[in-house]
Amino acid sequence: MLPSATRILCLLTLLGATTAPVPSHALSCLPADPIADFLQANASDEIWIVVDGTLRFDERKLPPRDALDNNAPPQTDIDARLTGTSLGTDGFARPFDRAITLQALCYGPWCAGATDGARYLAFLKREGDGYVMPVNPCGSMVYQNATAEMRDALTTCFRGGTCTPAEMN
Repeated sequence: MLPSATRILCLLTLLGATTAPVPSHALSCLPADPIADFLQANASDEIWIVVDGTLRFDERKLPPRDALDNNAPPQTDIDARLTGTSLGTDGFARPFDRAITLQALCYGPWCAGATDGARYLAFLKREGDGYVMPVNPCGSMVYQNATAEMRDALTTCFRGGTCTPAEMN
């Protein structure tokens, strides 16, 4: 028989092992919200623009989206082109047609995706002489097939009007 202090230590160790958190096999994300993204970008020291346009790139260069693949790189940069209009005080009226970097991010085994030829409302970060379109598995900063309401709300924010994220409504 073990001394009582040793038995207590063994019991505590066993109890800790049976109640320790186990890794989750699901990614938890806050709901994506373009207004929250606008406020975050606006508060950042980095330069961001918002573009509504068609994305062209080679989809074969995307990282695998298999949740069982733990070998995905944390970031994959892909040459792309975004053609559409950027946000200004007059709304989405400024022509935009540029080569950009599509930055596909992975959070562990969960990787972002995108579709060649799809229309996106995207927040682009200025890096050097170019722009980067970060896409992440949670879907923030990039919205496929944005609605007119989304574009109107972002225009209102850009003009300094009411800019309230959905979680605050």
